[in-house]
Amino acid sequence: MLMFTLRRLSLFFFTMVLLSMLTFSLRYFFPGDMLINLSGQINANTAELKQLAIDYKIHESIFSQYWQYLTNIFHGNLGLSMASQLPISTEISTLLPATIELSIIALTIAMVMGIPLGFIAAIYHRKKIDNIILTFAIVGHSFPVFWLGLLVILIFSIQLAWFPSAGDISLLFEIPQQTGFLFIDILLSNSPYKWQAFNSALAHIFLPASVVALAPATVFIRLARTSMMEVLETSYIQAAKTKGLSFIQIIYHHAIRNALIKMIRHIGLQFANLITFVMITEVIFSWPGIGRWLIVSIGQRDYTAIQNGLLVLSIFIFVVHIFTDFIYAALNPLAREHNHGS
Repeated sequence: MLMFTLRRLSLFFFTMVLLSMLTFSLRYFFPGDMLINLSGQINANTAELKQLAIDYKIHESIFSQYWQYLTNIFHGNLGLSMASQLPISTEISTLLPATIELSIIALTIAMVMGIPLGFIAAIYHRKKIDNIILTFAIVGHSFPVFWLGLLVILIFSIQLAWFPSAGDISLLFEIPQQTGFLFIDILLSNSPYKWQAFNSALAHIFLPASVVALAPATVFIRLARTSMMEVLETSYIQAAKTKGLSFIQIIYHHAIRNALIKMIRHIGLQFANLITFVMITEVIFSWPGIGRWLIVSIGQRDYTAIQNGLLVLSIFIFVVHIFTDFIYAALNPLAREHNHGS
C-alpha cells in the first residue's frame, strides 16, 4: 500500500505541475495587456502598473515569472475579477461549495439509479427486461443536457409547479454562511424555520441534480451490466454453484459485492463528464456555482476568472480521481500491485 500511495502522490505532483504550466501559459494567449489579464485591475494607473510588473516579475525570465505565479497560488493571490473587481479567491471559495453539493447529489442519484438497473440487466441477460433497460440507457444518454433542463423546467416548474426553476433556496430564508455548503449551514443555523429551509433547498436542488444525473446514470447502467456479467462468469461463482448455493444467494453474497468493487474506479472516471454537465445545468437553473460563474466569465472576457476557474475545477476533478483510486485499492488488494507492461 505504501508504494501505491507514493505512486499516486507522485502522479498527483507531476499532474499539478503540468496543469499549473498550462494555466500559466494562458497569459500569453489572452488578448490585451498581460498585466491587466494577470491582476484583473482594469483601472490601474501608471504607477500601479509599474508595481504590478515588479510583483509579477514581468521583466524577468520566464522561470521567475512561473515561480512567482506558483507563489501567488499558494498564498491565495489569484488576482481580481475583471467583471466584479472582487478577489478571485473570494469568489471561488463562495461558489465552489454549491458546485460540490450539486455534483455529489447528482452523482449519488446516478449511482442509486444506474448501478442497480445495470445489475438487473446483467442478471436477466438477453431477456425482455434487459432489452428495456438497455433501450432506456441509450435513449437517456442521447438527450442533450441543455434541452432536458429546459424541458423539465417547462413541465415540473411551469406547468405542474412542483419544483422551483432557479436558485438554490427560497428568498424567504436567510441562512448565515458558515461553511459555504448550504445544507450544512442550514443544519448549523439557529433559525426557527430550519427544516422549512432544508426542504426548500431540497426542492431547489432536485431538478438540476436529476438533469445532471441522467447521462452518468445511463453510463453506470452499461458499466454495471458489464461488470456483473464478468463476475458471473468467474471461477468462484461457478464454484459457488457447484456447492449448491441458490442463484439468489450467489447474487447477494458474492456477485454484487465483487461487481461493486469493479464499479468504484468507473465512478471517478465519470466524474469529469459529470462536471461538464453541472456547468451547463448551473446556467439553465441559475445555480450559484463555479460552473455558471466560469461560463459567464467566458462571455464577459474575464481572463483572470477563466484562468483560475479552470485551474480550480481541474484540481477538484483530479482530487476526486485520486480519492476513488485509494478507495478502490483499499477494497481490492490486487490493484495495489504494479503490473509491468500492463
